[in-house]
Amino acid sequence: MANSFVISVQMSVDCTKHPLIIPVFITHDGCPHRCIFCDQHTIAGRPAASGRVSAAEVTTIIDEWLARPRKYPTAPVEVAFFGGSFTGLTKERQQELLDAVAPYIAAGRVDTIRLSTRPDYIHPGTAAFLRRYGVGCVELGVQSVDPEVLAASGRNYSPACVERATAMLREASLVVGLQLMVGLPGETTMRLIASVRRIAALRPDFVRIYPALVIRDTGLDRLFREGKYRPLSLPAAVARTSRIKDILDRHNIRVVRMGLQPSAELAEKLVAGPYHPAFGELVAARMLFNKTRRLLMQVKKGEVQRLS
Repeated sequence: MANSFVISVQMSVDCTKHPLIIPVFITHDGCPHRCIFCDQHTIAGRPAASGRVSAAEVTTIIDEWLARPRKYPTAPVEVAFFGGSFTGLTKERQQELLDAVAPYIAAGRVDTIRLSTRPDYIHPGTAAFLRRYGVGCVELGVQSVDPEVLAASGRNYSPACVERATAMLREASLVVGLQLMVGLPGETTMRLIASVRRIAALRPDFVRIYPALVIRDTGLDRLFREGKYRPLSLPAAVARTSRIKDILDRHNIRVVRMGLQPSAELAEKLVAGPYHPAFGELVAARMLFNKTRRLLMQVKKGEVQRLS
């Protein structure tokens, strides 16, 4: 069993303000599910044969990143476990990985830990355990809180599960991020808007928005080839994302990312769907266009003629 070096965190670092993020990929580790859209190796840009990361490798990764020049030398430093469902790992495995970071937190060289997991892998006591080991931020792969969309996507949990998990993390004073997807099976614009309004009521600290893409050898790929699923067009995905970002903006909930990170793995395995390397910029441009159009519609015809 890993050394039980436990840290008491007095306050959560705000992990939404330009920290140095040291990525550690535990791709698909801790998650026995295979959701209909999922190929974490491709989404994370990591080859499937990369293997299970060891505690020694975590140490090496941290040392390499800390040795690099920093654009913001005084910014907080986070170690981020990406790609898997961290709290779905065995407790021993979680401790092994967290213990690898513990000496850096004790020495003041790392401020906090960020991890991602599924809502149904948050249980009573989970948040307290994570805080003891220096975790300050948890991202939940929620995708939707529409029950039919969740069922069609193979998520195997209910909207109530998302609400309970978010509440438990917030009660422990952890920073909570929610990851959403646009264009999942069974989704309509109205269902999506209703889902996002329910998400906004949970008051997450931030949100990430990803378009649903058809990746080779996933469930969506099979449905797409059978003619049972049609992904959103790029304009439709941009339009829906701009609608939900507007809702989140009005609730003062930060959207920290829109669209997937470009990678060679994604380019190779993408079959169909609204992928664009500057997806977020397209959404921002549409929102600006919509705002400009609304303002112009408020201008009387005579005033426009005088301006011209």
